[in-house]
Amino acid sequence: MTHTPDFDELVGADLPAAERERLSRIHHLLVAAGPPPELSPEIESGPTLAMSLARGPKKRVFQRRVALLAAAIAVIALAFLGGYLAGNRGGGLASAHVLHLQGTRLAPQAVADLRIEPVDSSGNWPMRFSATGLPKLAPRSYYEVFLVRHGRLFAPCGRFVSRGTDAGISVPLNAPYRLEKGDSWVVTRQRANAPEGSGGIVMRPTV
Repeated sequence: MTHTPDFDELVGADLPAAERERLSRIHHLLVAAGPPPELSPEIESGPTLAMSLARGPKKRVFQRRVALLAAAIAVIALAFLGGYLAGNRGGGLASAHVLHLQGTRLAPQAVADLRIEPVDSSGNWPMRFSATGLPKLAPRSYYEVFLVRHGRLFAPCGRFVSRGTDAGISVPLNAPYRLEKGDSWVVTRQRANAPEGSGGIVMRPTV
């Protein structure tokens, strides 16, 4: 009976939470895959004299090609596994995703796109917000893009100002959070030193 190695014994208890979670996913994939198939008694016992004498140049060439093919398949499988794990880190996106937003009654002419890039090596989600039609706000006021989770404002992702409804906006943003299924974004109107979201939501995802 094969003993399944204990994950905690392998990695210890002093790893950062993000690295521990990443290694845990890899560990579970390897355990699910199981051990490699056992060798047959003939192969495990090694070549016999008769087998060695029977081998010719053509057989050695064929065996070398088989070995190279097996190595290539192994490399492709490892690359696929690495890409899968990297693309799914943070529960997220393997490619860029664009969220379309439209203005509420506070900014009826506004339209925008929020481009969410795949997570980077530090666990951040780079974003690019591009909009038109947002009114210019009073001094000490600004717009802020908020991550929405379970229907509520969860965390800010960046702020910006507008020069008026005729001016286009394109600003880089960032979501330094672990994204979850169902997360979305809105744009709020803020005033310095006022509670978050107190100025109202001016843009939300299109239906």
